[in-house]
Amino acid sequence: MKILVTGGTGYIGSHTCVELINNGYEVVIVDNLNNSSIDVIDKIQQITGIKPVFYQVDILEKDGLEKVFEENQLNAVIHFAGYKAVGESVAIPLTYYENNISGSINLYQLMKKHHVNNLVFSSSATVYGDDFDVPFKEEYGLGTTTNPYGTTKKMNEMIITDMCKADSDLSCVLLRYFNPIGAHESGLIGEIPNGIPNNLVPYIAQVVSGQREYLNVWGNDYNTPDGTGVRDYIHVVDLARAHVKAIEYALNHKGTEVINIGTGKGYSVMEVLKAYEKACGKEIPYRIMNRRPGDIAVCYADTEKAERLLGFKAEYDIDRMCEDSYRFTRMLDK
Repeated sequence: MKILVTGGTGYIGSHTCVELINNGYEVVIVDNLNNSSIDVIDKIQQITGIKPVFYQVDILEKDGLEKVFEENQLNAVIHFAGYKAVGESVAIPLTYYENNISGSINLYQLMKKHHVNNLVFSSSATVYGDDFDVPFKEEYGLGTTTNPYGTTKKMNEMIITDMCKADSDLSCVLLRYFNPIGAHESGLIGEIPNGIPNNLVPYIAQVVSGQREYLNVWGNDYNTPDGTGVRDYIHVVDLARAHVKAIEYALNHKGTEVINIGTGKGYSVMEVLKAYEKACGKEIPYRIMNRRPGDIAVCYADTEKAERLLGFKAEYDIDRMCEDSYRFTRMLDK
């Protein structure tokens, strides 16, 4: 069984490739290396003993992407490739719409042309916007997104849903996942963002390693227990396991399913900071800043559907997430 993973050398993609290989799937990776490194291919091989097939192709380059379909008999696609920073998307929306929508349409058109009928799409809790009460439930549908990144995820969900309505052979699982953190227990793969990190834990890691003076905490006046934003953080390995479960589901069902992937528990910025301090054994300096545009106060998942349809439940807690993240940071510093 051969799976195409777009964005497969990225943070979530690389961990998913490891879990796919460990579960007996053949993996073909497409990535433009815009926010990742070719070294990840060797690290996947170190962890699994198997080197995945790799193409350095941008999904906006349709001819190059078609070559991947022509040279491989694919059974399914997991689609990660896309820009993903909320704040950046507010600043450069056209870049996000071009890459995340036009590139995805290229992929979907080639899937149709080459009769690849199974898709798992990397969606996001941002599609709920700020319209609903927590925990977010799949039955709420799509909300009013608060930033262009979230809107590109919402638009992709709409496109995929329409595709499935038009073609009864398609099976598409839309995974709305929350905030992945942590790293593989080997310390070989984890999150290495380009430039200034847009997400909390990579920024904390850079403070701990001395690359930055202090953590910026974006707002402490939200309606939350300590005033800082609350998110549903999930270990990236748990999230990767969920993608394997989603592939298994897609191969045995038709139509579209939307499924939350989280822990069902929210942690504040300060709670994550304290857990990371526990992992690294020292205090981490921080400063309170103004809120970021596009951020919401509280976001966590209702996970009942993932348990019922996929048999998936997250295993790792916030302490384990921070421990594995810190191990990866130490490995980078060696």
